[in-house]
Amino acid sequence: MTETFDQSEVSAKAQALRQDIIAMLTEAGSGHPGGSLSAADIVATLYFGGVLKHDAAQPDDPARDRFVLSKGHAAPVLYAALAEAGYIETSELATLRKLGSRLQGHPDSKKLPGVEVSTGSLGQGLSIATGLAAGLGRQTPAPCVFCLLGDGEIEEGQVWEAALFAAHLKPSNLVAIIDNNDLQIDGHCSALVGLTNIAQRFSAFGWQVLEVDGHDVAALHQALTKAKEAVDGPYAIVAHTVKGKGVSFMEDQVGWHGKAPNAEQAAQAFEELGGAPAWYVELTEGRR
Repeated sequence: MTETFDQSEVSAKAQALRQDIIAMLTEAGSGHPGGSLSAADIVATLYFGGVLKHDAAQPDDPARDRFVLSKGHAAPVLYAALAEAGYIETSELATLRKLGSRLQGHPDSKKLPGVEVSTGSLGQGLSIATGLAAGLGRQTPAPCVFCLLGDGEIEEGQVWEAALFAAHLKPSNLVAIIDNNDLQIDGHCSALVGLTNIAQRFSAFGWQVLEVDGHDVAALHQALTKAKEAVDGPYAIVAHTVKGKGVSFMEDQVGWHGKAPNAEQAAQAFEELGGAPAWYVELTEGRR
């Protein structure tokens, strides 16, 4: 667990997560790059910026903070973080979506250490996180529960039922993070359902709200730390992001919601991201 915040280190980790994501999806031939890439800075700040209390050597520590990936199709960014943090070997990333792999298309808490909740059916994560926060709130000190949602996902009615209930319970150890990249599988959220003013919506439901540039790790760290340490929760952090961030031909392109790059596209992506991860280089060179 990282105890202090080092902006350059967290930014480097976010870039490493992006490299892992592209490598995993290229090897698998399927998956969701857009929403995984948009969340990389958020996840890197949580896991490597001293925000999330966690320890790969003690994944079941009762005092740990919990992370719920409600947008479960973005599993590659979580798997990359778990590998970079030492929960699993980086070589296992090559098994994404393969028969018998622990790295399924959506996270499975029964198979992989560090995965708190099995997710994938959109809209359910905040309900689970609210229940976790309420239960953990009985501990002293109370572990924090972070829940990452997609902005397309929050069209689900269950999200707002959970938001209403959480505002009633007022758990100060609950932090919802909305990956606001304004894209879902059918197009821009704002054009499809008029989803705007997300911060105002959560505020109207009784939440404390912060808005932040979701690719500025220093700003993310400040917002996440403030929300975690607050006593007037729950908090919602609206992180404004770009889907496919870091890979030019994927950025803000709906076609990259759920499509893996081919070898040529992956090569271009790695060039823009500063190279391919070592585990992928070793894997591909071994096939020559």
